[in-house]
Amino acid sequence: MQYDLVIRGGLVVDGTGTTPFHADVAVRDGRIAKVGTIEGRGAEEIDATGKIVTPGFVDVHTHYDGQVTWENHVAPSSGHGVTTVLMGNCGVGFAPCRPHEREMLVKLMEGVEDIPEVVMTQGLPWNWETFPEYLDALDERQLDIDVATQLPHSALRVFVMGERALRQEAPTAEDLEKMRALVAEAITKGAFGVTTSRNMMHRTKAGELAPSLYSEVDELCALMDGLNDADAGVFQLIPAPASDAEEEFALLRKVAEHGRRPLSFTLLDVPNQPGAGWRSQLRALEQARADGLEIRGQVAPRPVGMFYGLDLSLHPFSAHPSYRAIAHLPLAERVERMRDPEFRAQLLVEAGEDTNPVTLALIDAFRATHEWDGDRPDYEPVRDNRIEQRAKAAGQSWQEYAYDLLLRNEGRQMFYLPAANYTEGNLKAVREMLGHPDTLMALADGGAHYGLICDGSFPTYFLQRWARDAAPDERIAIEDAIAELTARPAAAVRMADRGRIAEGLKADLNVIDLDALDLHLPYIAYDLPAGGKRMRQEADGYVATIVSGTVIARNGKPTGALPGRLVRRGRVREAVAA
Repeated sequence: MQYDLVIRGGLVVDGTGTTPFHADVAVRDGRIAKVGTIEGRGAEEIDATGKIVTPGFVDVHTHYDGQVTWENHVAPSSGHGVTTVLMGNCGVGFAPCRPHEREMLVKLMEGVEDIPEVVMTQGLPWNWETFPEYLDALDERQLDIDVATQLPHSALRVFVMGERALRQEAPTAEDLEKMRALVAEAITKGAFGVTTSRNMMHRTKAGELAPSLYSEVDELCALMDGLNDADAGVFQLIPAPASDAEEEFALLRKVAEHGRRPLSFTLLDVPNQPGAGWRSQLRALEQARADGLEIRGQVAPRPVGMFYGLDLSLHPFSAHPSYRAIAHLPLAERVERMRDPEFRAQLLVEAGEDTNPVTLALIDAFRATHEWDGDRPDYEPVRDNRIEQRAKAAGQSWQEYAYDLLLRNEGRQMFYLPAANYTEGNLKAVREMLGHPDTLMALADGGAHYGLICDGSFPTYFLQRWARDAAPDERIAIEDAIAELTARPAAAVRMADRGRIAEGLKADLNVIDLDALDLHLPYIAYDLPAGGKRMRQEADGYVATIVSGTVIARNGKPTGALPGRLVRRGRVREAVAA
C-alpha cells in the first residue's frame, strides 16, 4: 500500500478560509502526504462522499492538567472533533508544586474549576515537583489526542513565595526574579505560555482568593519578562468581570506593551459590568492591532451557562444546613428524604450558609434558570420561562417552586442558567464577537467544572448553530467557521505544524457529516477516580476523527487507539523546519 490512510471524495475545508474543494487526502507516517486525486491505495480508506473533511480542531482554553495524568481519553473534547488541547489556563494547575504545597493547589482547583478534592487526591500521581518534571511525566502518557501546556501563575506564585502567596503579601524583587526565571525555563522546556487570573470568583471552596489575585502589574510584567527571556510563548489572562471593562483592558494592554508577546484574554458580555462593556474592548482590540500589539479576545459561541441539580455541584438548597446533613447520601435516599413534608417545610425556612460568597451568589442565581423540556438542549431559552417567572405565575415563591421541580425524574432533573453572553436574552452579542479579526473562538473549559458547566461541546455547537442553522444574515461561512476552529487558534499559540490540510503537516483530521451534526443532552457519568461524577455530552455527525494519521473515533465511538502525546513548543518548531 502506498499510503497508511486515504480519505476519498470529501469536500475539503482546509482551515485557511479559502473556498472548499473536492479532493482526496492521503496520509503517510502521521503526516499529510498528498491532497488531490489519489491514484495509490491506502492500508485504510474512508469514503467521505457527501461529507466535509477538515483539520482536527485546536482548543486553546482547557483545564485537563489533572485529567490527563489519570486517564487516557481527553473527554469530552475528543468527542467533538478536537485533536489538540492547550491546558493550564486561568492561572491554575498542578505544577510546579512541592509535596507540602499539594493540598493548597488541590483546594484551589476544587474551588476554581469545580473538580472534587477526592478525585484529585486519588487521581493525581504527583510524580513531579518542578514544571519541567511535570512535562516529563506527561511525556510518558498515551492519550487519544495531543495536549500542550502553559505555566499557571497561581501554582508558580505558591512555589516561589510559599504561604506568603496566600497572605496578600507583595512579592520581593527576588521573588519576581525567580518567577521570571521559572517562566523562561518552562517555555524553554516546552510550555506554550504563561497564564493568570484577575477574576474575584476564582477562590477555594472555602472562599479564599486564588494566589494570582494578589498580584499587581509589576508581577504580571515579570511573567511577561520570562516570555521575552525565552523569546517565545503567549500570555493568557482572565480579567475581573465585575470591574470596569475599559480599565481592565488598559491593564492588560500595559502588560502587552511591556513585553510585546502575544496576549489573549476572556471576552464576555457580562450583565451589569461597569463601563462600556465588551464593545469597548472590541474597539480597544482594534486600536491595539493598529498600534502593533498582538492581543486577542477569547470568546464563547453561546451563553456561558451553568447547570444545577440534586446530582450536580449546586442547587437552591445545597448550602442549607438540613440538606448538608444528607448530602453524603446516595441520590435515591436524598430524594426520599426530600419528599418528606416535614423535611420540605424545614428546608424551606432555612437560609444557605457558606464561607464562600461566590457559592451563595451562584445558588441564588438559580432563580433565573430554565428547565429543559424535550430531548434536545436549548441554549437560547425564552426569558419568560425562568424559574422565578414560572413560580410567580403559579403563586409560589421561587424556592417552593424549585423544590418540587428538583424531585422530578427521580432527582436527576437539570436546570440551565445562561449566565453571560445572554444579557438581552439573545445571541446578538455573541455573533458580533465571533469572527471579529481580533477574537478567537475558545473558552470550552474541557476538563473542569465537572458538576457545573458542560461546554466541551463548543466546537459542535459552533458549527451546528452558526455555520449550518443560522439565518442567512448571521451565518458564518463554513470555510471561515473551520478556520476559527483550526488554523486561527493554532497560529495564535504558535502551533505551526497543524490546523490546516496541506502536504507535510500533521495528519490531524475530521470527517464530518454536517447535515447530521447534532448535540445530545448532557448527562452525568460516575467515571472519575473515587467514583467522582461529571457531566458529559455526546454528538452525532463525526464520521471519523484522526490524530497523527490514526483513527481515534468512528461515528462518535472511540476506537481505543492512543496516538496522542504531549506537544512541546520546541518540537513543533523542529517538525515544521523538517
